[in-house]
Amino acid sequence: MKKVKVEEAVGMELCHDVTAMYDGFKGPAFRRGHRIRPEDIPRLLDFGKKTVYVWEAAAGEVHEEDAARRLAALCQPDNASYTGPSEGKMVLTARERGMLRVDTGLLRELNAIGDITITTLPDHYPVEAGARLASLRIVPLVTQEEQLRRAEELCQGRTLLRLCPYGHRKVGVIVTGSEVYHGRIQDKFEPVVREKLKAYPAEILGVTLCDDDLEMIAAAGENYRAMGADLLLFTGGMSVDPDDLTPGAIRRMGAEIISHGVPAQPGNMTLVAYLDNTAILGVPGAAISLPTTIFDVLLPQIFAGERLTKGDLISLGDGGLCQLCKPCHWPNCTFGRY
Repeated sequence: MKKVKVEEAVGMELCHDVTAMYDGFKGPAFRRGHRIRPEDIPRLLDFGKKTVYVWEAAAGEVHEEDAARRLAALCQPDNASYTGPSEGKMVLTARERGMLRVDTGLLRELNAIGDITITTLPDHYPVEAGARLASLRIVPLVTQEEQLRRAEELCQGRTLLRLCPYGHRKVGVIVTGSEVYHGRIQDKFEPVVREKLKAYPAEILGVTLCDDDLEMIAAAGENYRAMGADLLLFTGGMSVDPDDLTPGAIRRMGAEIISHGVPAQPGNMTLVAYLDNTAILGVPGAAISLPTTIFDVLLPQIFAGERLTKGDLISLGDGGLCQLCKPCHWPNCTFGRY
């Protein structure tokens, strides 16, 4: 684009809106793309516009609105929609509940190009329908065509943003401990887990109380597997004490233990395992007494169909310390970001 005096701009195309205030009106008096006519000159001068910006032929420049549309075309999740451009931005909004995944490496590469700025919610973030997921724009009014081409090249074969909807899960709940099994104390985990699972499309197949017996605990898990469970939740006996048998029972079932213990508090002794396509969580007692633990962080990942890795769990350390705010603000906080 180039800056020219309004008297010399007749026949040229505006590359920006010209706003004005008069007689109670405030807004664009001339829209971007308007081709300036002789009769427009007095009005522009009345608006205090001695110069305007017009398109310069063969300059290889792209307007901010066109640039925003091209950036949006690079990442279009099926279950999210764009609005805009407004003020040069395209904004992506979720159409359903789920978990946002962001290719953070690609995001850094795109934002390093120059004029391009793409902002998103964090990777692994649980969102509600209507949530803003991302905003895309260039910083100046125009950018060079080569910058957008570079962005398009970087996105070939890669997915910047995904919104993973929560899928139906059949859940088996196994509560271990002789004190609960023999009725010496009342089980407090069942009401907690039922309340937390209300937020997801979960079908609870049942809740089984088990004595401190390796075979009984393993058999309960296998029984729910036979009923079609694709998520097993164990609680009780999750520490490293010799008489805490739950991790051993999970191994007895043939599950692959991804990690017993994660760098996050509360919920340090959480166990994550898989048996074929069945996800298994060993949930420590903190989930009963505190409003938010790492159990809450992992549930949306599992219902979104993400298979957790050791690397995922290690990454919890950065942001893994809950600040124990009162009231709790999770997930709009630092806890569980990775």
